[in-house]
Amino acid sequence: MKRIWRNGRGRAPAIATITAVALGAAVLAEHPNLLHATTVPTDTTVARTTYAPSASSASVIKLEDLSDAFASIAARIKPSVVYITAREEAQPAANRSRGRGQGGGNGLDQLPPELRQFFRDMPGAPGGGDDQQQDAPRGGGIASGSGFIVSPDGYILTNNHVVDGASEVRVRLLDRREFKAKVIGRDPNTDVAVIKIDANGLTAAPLGNSDAARVGEWVLAVGNPLGENLTFTVTNGIISAKGRALGLPGQSAQTIQDFTQTDAAINPGNSGGPLVNVRGEVIGINSAIESPTGYNTGYGFAVPINLARSVMTDIIKTGHVERAALGVEVRDASADDAAYVGLKDIRGVLVEDFGDATSPAAKAGMQPGDVIIAVDGKQVDYVAQLQEMIAFRHPGDVVNVEVARKGGQRVTLRIPLQSAGGAAAADSHAKDNGNTGGANGAAMHALGASVTNVDAATARQLHLPSDAAHGVLVTGVQDGSAAASHLFTPDEGGPDIIVSVEGTAVHSPEELRAALSHDKTGDIVSLRVYNAQAKSHRIERVRLGGDQ
Repeated sequence: MKRIWRNGRGRAPAIATITAVALGAAVLAEHPNLLHATTVPTDTTVARTTYAPSASSASVIKLEDLSDAFASIAARIKPSVVYITAREEAQPAANRSRGRGQGGGNGLDQLPPELRQFFRDMPGAPGGGDDQQQDAPRGGGIASGSGFIVSPDGYILTNNHVVDGASEVRVRLLDRREFKAKVIGRDPNTDVAVIKIDANGLTAAPLGNSDAARVGEWVLAVGNPLGENLTFTVTNGIISAKGRALGLPGQSAQTIQDFTQTDAAINPGNSGGPLVNVRGEVIGINSAIESPTGYNTGYGFAVPINLARSVMTDIIKTGHVERAALGVEVRDASADDAAYVGLKDIRGVLVEDFGDATSPAAKAGMQPGDVIIAVDGKQVDYVAQLQEMIAFRHPGDVVNVEVARKGGQRVTLRIPLQSAGGAAAADSHAKDNGNTGGANGAAMHALGASVTNVDAATARQLHLPSDAAHGVLVTGVQDGSAAASHLFTPDEGGPDIIVSVEGTAVHSPEELRAALSHDKTGDIVSLRVYNAQAKSHRIERVRLGGDQ
């Protein structure tokens, strides 16, 4: 509820005045000499030293230095920041599925509010109308955002979603000059775009090293929040976190999310503007906010400049982004994955499967279940980091990939990279955590799951590959068991089919029970699993519970 503050023009001031007069009269009656007291000096200096402690000169100097530093950074970066307007023509229904609504499904509720306006044409989105209205042209209008100059001859970095689908893009500089801009190239997978204006002698923003940026460091966000009236606004904060991922619609196997989080105020319109360190260097492109209101609540996200620089270089050179790939499907390693391969810390990237038979990683000897821990000697902690290390190299480049295996074994593989094409540099797979219990099938108490044979009819109906067609189907998962969050039943994101245990194929519940019998409670076992809905293999590391 909105609180309304009154200005004090009620009865209280009158009552206070009467009370004060009465008290004053009483004091004077008791101490009449006060009327003849010596006049108190009114020198303001004396009054201040009497009632207010003086500020430490050293403290003031430190605050002045900090203030001067912020002012200097703002003065240095603002001439490089631009105000972008993007005009979008109304799109006929036939074209909308290829526009900003690409990706299918209504994901607006998962999208940061800043980005929702760019996805309103998604089929089934709120306000999208019924099927008849879907046939009518919709969309159009002018959107605004930010960007920053990266070369004196007019190249500008911004977000893909600022200029995506625009029929005309215009740029305004700090000195109020306006130019028509050309979109040089866009990369939806990183939300980075490069545009250019016909101008020379411009002030280019210095680009820093986002890998060297540390959580807790001061940053400034510069841009044009909430439209034309608040252009070239500067806010400050710190780096709150690194390596963040957001649930954005339209993601693909090649989407790279490695956002830098900041509490510097970012609002709609800041998209594309620079996130700047205390040296005045750009370390990120402000891209999104997480907010229930659509406005800043202290959770802003920026694309790291090292990632954006790689994209920009490819776009300026060729007009598009060419990516290299290992040809693997991966996810972040879990605590059990790390323990299984002898890692002291929970880090690394688990290899679950390979894109196809052409995978260079598979040909080089990489195995499902390997945990990638380094590339060319540089530590790998999570999926987006691996994607960045691989994706912006060139097809044919050879990388040294260190993997960890069961019991602490370390193996280094030399892998020639392939062109990403339809494959991913590292395809990240997310899983639901639903599970259920109580189903027909042989109970595996150590797993907390029930399984049964895959019959021929089921194999045909689910179009199972040969190894899954001879595996064991998960029919039930007990809540709170070892298998909970690891294995899925047909009505909870499955069916999952267990193909092998510790590399040994299992073709029946009896073989599965026998494979598990060698391990005791608390041991971690490696399962190779096929999911019939996703049509993909994965690795699950499960810490065993009770008796087999």
